[in-house]
Amino acid sequence: MTTPPALLIAGHGTRDDAGAEAFRDFVRELGRRHPELPVAGGFIELSPPPLGEAVTELVERGVRRFAAVPLMLVSAGHAKGDIPAALAREKERHPGISYTYGRPLGPHPSLLNVLERRLEQVLDGVDRSEVTVLLVGRGSTDPDANAEVFKAARLLWEGRGYAAVETAFVSLAAPDVPSGLERCAKLGARRIVVLPYFLFTGILPDRVREQTGQWAAAHPELDVRSADVIGPEPELLDLVMERYQEAVKGDLRMNCDSCVYRIALPGFEDKVGLPQQPHFHPDDDGDHHHHGHGHGHGHTHSHAH
Repeated sequence: MTTPPALLIAGHGTRDDAGAEAFRDFVRELGRRHPELPVAGGFIELSPPPLGEAVTELVERGVRRFAAVPLMLVSAGHAKGDIPAALAREKERHPGISYTYGRPLGPHPSLLNVLERRLEQVLDGVDRSEVTVLLVGRGSTDPDANAEVFKAARLLWEGRGYAAVETAFVSLAAPDVPSGLERCAKLGARRIVVLPYFLFTGILPDRVREQTGQWAAAHPELDVRSADVIGPEPELLDLVMERYQEAVKGDLRMNCDSCVYRIALPGFEDKVGLPQQPHFHPDDDGDHHHHGHGHGHGHTHSHAH
């Protein structure tokens, strides 16, 4: 029986000791849950251990093949460039190793459920229909990465009954946290929950909470609350293993995680497994082209995979 490839977790890195320790704890917990797999983790920057050290650790344990999973919510510069470059360097340093590279975690339904739990913890029975959520992402110079945060916000809003889910960023991208809160207020929000779209504690999530507190103090007429980060929840541990399995099988397909024909999303449960019929776009200027394959899965959208 061949040994399965090892699992290498790649993290952003943070100047916050508690955040770095949360990552290291998470890697240890994955190792405990999967004694059949060598598991190691390292950072791209800012905190120890560096990714190269984690690869060396695996090689010293006799590992020749591994799958690398970026422990990141969105695919920005780190996931698209820095990690592949670091892995290519390690391949030169350790001739004979081979690896596959998985995809970032993304707005997976199980993580959306954790975000919903975080909101419930601070809402404390307040009716959702009165609540506007401000989802705050890290922020990037990569428009695609920022768009992923908007996608997460929309998916969190769909079917869950919140008044609205708005989006802001804590660094590098607009709108910033105060501007996001102003927008919520201008849209008529009286109760706002600021929800950090971050895996673990760290300097940036602390900044989100601090900026929220300052803005709330200046607007005492509004009910403004801060929710917690996602944290090392069982859903996160399971999702990393799902990304590992995809990478090992070479099953890096398009993003089906939030497809209503495959996953029971709130309010759309009846669509799971339905064959998708060809459909027309009435606004398509008389161009009746058939989108029979939906988004690339063949004519029946039953997601047999």
